[in-house]
Order: sequence, then structure tokens, then C-alpha cells
Amino acid sequence: MTADDGGLAGLRTRLHAEMERGGAWPADSPWLREAFAALPRDGFAPDRLWRWDGRAYAPLDRAVDPGGWAGELYSGAYSAAVTQLTGGLPSSSLSAPSVVADMLDSLRVEPGHRVWDLGTGQGWTAALSAWRAGPRLVVGTEVDEHLAAFARTRLAAAGLDAEVTAGDGTDGGVPGGGQVDRLHATYAVETVPWSWVEAVRPGGRIVYPWGRLGYVALTVAADGAAAHGWVHGLAQFMGDRTGPAQPSTGPAAYARVRGGAEPEAHGALDRDPAGLEDWHLRFALRVAVPDAVLFTAQGEDGPATLVHDGDRSWAEIRPRTDGGPQLLQGGPRRLGDEVLAAWTQWDALGRPDLYDYGITVTPDSQWAWQGAPDTGPRWPIDGLHPATR
Repeated sequence: MTADDGGLAGLRTRLHAEMERGGAWPADSPWLREAFAALPRDGFAPDRLWRWDGRAYAPLDRAVDPGGWAGELYSGAYSAAVTQLTGGLPSSSLSAPSVVADMLDSLRVEPGHRVWDLGTGQGWTAALSAWRAGPRLVVGTEVDEHLAAFARTRLAAAGLDAEVTAGDGTDGGVPGGGQVDRLHATYAVETVPWSWVEAVRPGGRIVYPWGRLGYVALTVAADGAAAHGWVHGLAQFMGDRTGPAQPSTGPAAYARVRGGAEPEAHGALDRDPAGLEDWHLRFALRVAVPDAVLFTAQGEDGPATLVHDGDRSWAEIRPRTDGGPQLLQGGPRRLGDEVLAAWTQWDALGRPDLYDYGITVTPDSQWAWQGAPDTGPRWPIDGLHPATR
């Protein structure tokens, strides 16, 4: 099978069926099925993709290996396709189809809405929004001039009248001025620039990836003085290229933080570390200890949870042995103790799931909350990207 002999049609059909089986088509936005069919992701993919081979990212060129290229592009409803590398690391991608559908469902685009698509990349999400909203109502902003030009050509080829500008959408207003009904960001920010809230009319919505994990849908208050909203799902997105780098995940980042250091503190763990496999707990830890990166790695005694802050502090939670599970720590912070304290707090709150959390944004502060924006417990967000004042 190649990408040019009918194979793409079969892969599209398989993707749509997988979305159906997995419940990934949002019931409240049936238009997304039609838009995905009319605007398949291969129409917005470059001729070179990148696949992780276990050691580095290797190129997949459509002209050389059309079947491999197509297979990577349609590898699954929950898989992104890397479309660009910078310094050997991904700097742009076509997001996982299930996440694209869920975020656009959260955006609640209606015909006639004016939409600002931030981090347009290859143009697929802008195209889907334009299919729904109508001609001349979607404007995309992409910091990479090459990608912005690519998106313009692909949108035009699809017969869509949507604008794409090259620039930094994190600071400043909507290209062309005025306010929009919907703002959709496809790159992660820890804090929401206040300029985004000012760019959206009262009652309008902002959907964006929150830092390293999760995405949020905010509604701008009637007086425009704040925006509030709930967490809508889990996903990991690339960060704002113009802001400070987010802590990297994975074994290599942990190794850089720890180096060859021996533990400075160690002790028995008073709970089963298997509880850390619960993604609702993982999200609660992300809220309470936002710079703590957790991931699972295989150790001598079984899977271990490794934690680091991207700087100098680290912790290792080892599985149960003859002496019980252990917590090892090093660096200037006792990061493992912070994680355990947040875990205890989550237990005390009744183990809420990730959809019980939300965020409030004002001109002067931002915070995450659980249960209710005004009465629930809250955690200040002092993120990596201070809000524009």
C-alpha cells in the first residue's frame, strides 16, 4: 500500500472508525465528522514527517516511503504526527485527531463566529474552524513565517477563505483589530496572557493547553473583567516558542537533573506507589506542584516513578520490596515530600477527578481551583509565562 494508490482513503476510513469505537466523536458537535471528512489531515501535512526510532527522530519522506509517511500520519486517533524539528526536538506537529476534535468541541464554534487560531502550524485547526464558521471569519497567527506560508497555501488549496499572519500571538491583539467570539490556542502556556481575554468578547470562549498537561475552556465574564472555566481533558502540547522553556519530560531530562548524585534523603513510603498510575491523581499533582515532572521508568525492582523540577531537585519512588516502597530524594528541594503532601491533600478532598478543576484569570492574578471558582480550594498560578498587563 502506498500513500498515492488509494491507501490514504483506507487510512482515513480506519481513523474515523477508531474515533467511533473510542467515543472520540463529540456528541454535541456532529459537524466535526463532516469537517474531518471534507478536510482530512493529509491535506495539511508536509511531505516530510518525523518518527522517533528509540534514539532520535528519523525522517519519513512521502516521495521515498509514501506508505510509511501515510502510516505515521494516520497512526491512530490518539497520536500526533511530528512535522518539524528544531535542534533535534519537535517544534511543530499535527495534533492527535481525538484531541483536535475534543478541543474544537470545547470551543463551541458556530456559523458566523469570528475565530482567532493561535499557533496555526500547518493550518488544519484553522481550516476546521473556517469550515464551521464561514468565509473570512477565521484568522490564524503562527510565529514561524515558513509555517504561516505553508498554512496559507493549504487553506487556499482546500478552497477556504481564511487569513494567516506571521507573528507572536502571545502578546498583542487580534490581527485586524476588534474582538473575536472564540480564541483557540494550540501551544501551551502556563498563564493566560491578559491580552487574550481582552481579545474575546464577553461571553466568548478561550480554549488552550495549560502548561505541560491538560487543556482548559474559559468563558469571558459579562463585564470582561475576568475569565473562568473548567479543565476539559488531558493532552500534552508544545510550549510557546517565545517564552521560557518548559521542563522537559522523560529519562534524559531526569538524568540531566540528577546527574550522578546519590540520594541525600531516603525513607520508607507510607502508601502504595501504584496509586501514582491514576491520571486524576497525576493531574492533581500537576496543579499543586506545577513544576514537578513525573514519569514512570522500569527499575531493577519493577516500575519506578521518577520526579524532577527541570533544575536540580529530583526524587525516585521505588516499588515495594522486602522493606516496603522507598522514597529517595536529592537537590535543594525535597520534591518528593511536596508530591506526597499534594497526594495527601487530594485524598482529603475526596479524590476529585481532573474535570473537577478549573482556572480563573483576572488582570492581576490567576489561580486553579477545585469544585467551585469562588468557594473551592485554590492554587496560585505563578507560571512560566507571566500574564501581559
